[in-house]
Amino acid sequence: MLGPVTRKRCIAPTGLPQSAQHSGAWDPLPSRIRYHQSLAVWHHREVRNLRERLARLRVDVSPLRDSRDFRLLFWAGTVFYLGGMVSYVALPYQLYQLTGSNFAVGALGIVELVPLVVFGLYGGALADHADRRLMLVVTGAAQVLLTVTLMANAFLTAPRIWVIYVLGALLAAAGSLQRPSREALLPRVVRHDQITSAVAVSSLGREVSMLAGPALGGVLLQWVGVGWCFAIDVIGLTAATLLFLALKPYPATDRSNPPSLSGIAEGLRYAIGRKDLLGTYVIDIVAMLMAMPIVLFPALATQIFHAPAMLGLLYSAEGVGALIATATSGWTSRVHHHGRAIVIAASAWGASIALAGLMPSLWLVLVCLMAAGAADMVSGLFRSVIWNQTIPDSMRGRLAGIEMLSYSLGPLGGQARAGLVADRWSVRASITSGGILCVAGVALTASWLHGFWAYDERTDEHAVRQRRLRAERAG
Repeated sequence: MLGPVTRKRCIAPTGLPQSAQHSGAWDPLPSRIRYHQSLAVWHHREVRNLRERLARLRVDVSPLRDSRDFRLLFWAGTVFYLGGMVSYVALPYQLYQLTGSNFAVGALGIVELVPLVVFGLYGGALADHADRRLMLVVTGAAQVLLTVTLMANAFLTAPRIWVIYVLGALLAAAGSLQRPSREALLPRVVRHDQITSAVAVSSLGREVSMLAGPALGGVLLQWVGVGWCFAIDVIGLTAATLLFLALKPYPATDRSNPPSLSGIAEGLRYAIGRKDLLGTYVIDIVAMLMAMPIVLFPALATQIFHAPAMLGLLYSAEGVGALIATATSGWTSRVHHHGRAIVIAASAWGASIALAGLMPSLWLVLVCLMAAGAADMVSGLFRSVIWNQTIPDSMRGRLAGIEMLSYSLGPLGGQARAGLVADRWSVRASITSGGILCVAGVALTASWLHGFWAYDERTDEHAVRQRRLRAERAG
């Protein structure tokens, strides 16, 4: 009876390798030693596998190690957004303090809209013709001078309101001229196979700044005033411009014509003619137009949950989700069906917003908003990868201008839609209906552009062509 009893006691638990089970010998001590040794080996292997899986989730920072100019662009973008988000908090606050009017604050966005459209398209055309480094330096210097003037106006005993509007429009123009060159430069400073990682790393620096900037701005407003907020922005813009100056020159790679309406129209025709690009624009516009709830956050915090002190958390929840998604974006480099990923992520954004409108607790709303922010970041990452992997460098600037319009106009229209529906029905109805309409709109768009769902960067003709061209140039 000793043998069977001993064998039963030495059987390894479910899931252990066969080597951990008793071999059938009658002596229990060696069997137990072998059992514990095998258990230790199995545990070590499982821990190692878990570490490897977690390592694959971490954002790939190899572009920072391998490319000096990408490092310069990364740090320039990080300090640029940090200072810019401080001003983003200070400027509306200053206008409201001077006027006491919500319309006066909203009118600043209207004033900035025309320069955004006009100079965004023109800046894209310039990015395809001029040295992109020179564009970054010149527009950066212009932003420094304009922000210094904004700071000087804030330190006056009676700041001039008209100066704020004029400078706001000019800053929008300078930023719209700069951004296409900055975004079009990324594919030229990293290897083709590093574009996905470079987009994720750039997003990580931007998201950190966009979370820290408003918090820093709020502290400065409380303790030292509006003028010092603009001073921080001046420091950030100056540092970014100096980093741009340290880049090597990046002239146009192909012969190009000076910026013109016909050149801008050529870029528009190219964007509309490619279903993969058109899908990235239309899906993002639909998602933001239908499900952009930010304008309703004050009413949600004060009227629905009676917790005005939690308003700041509502504003930052999406950013936290986006930051988490970016920090764990290592998996994205192994995804090849980018169109499918965009459709799924945009639908997840809409579903999360719809759920946020139904949640009975503010904390559950915050969880839904974090999920929405993570989904939006994933969608944005893959949209950027398609743009940077497939668009010829000779048209990259013009298409960057179109991209800037696509992700700027959607949120503006979405806020108007959300406000109108909330006034007509209710805040919750506006948020939930917007999320549902987003999911439906994304599904209809994907059905209309059926080739977008099947997009595969390994076989897409534009991605293959650009990969070959870049390999030839590198060789």
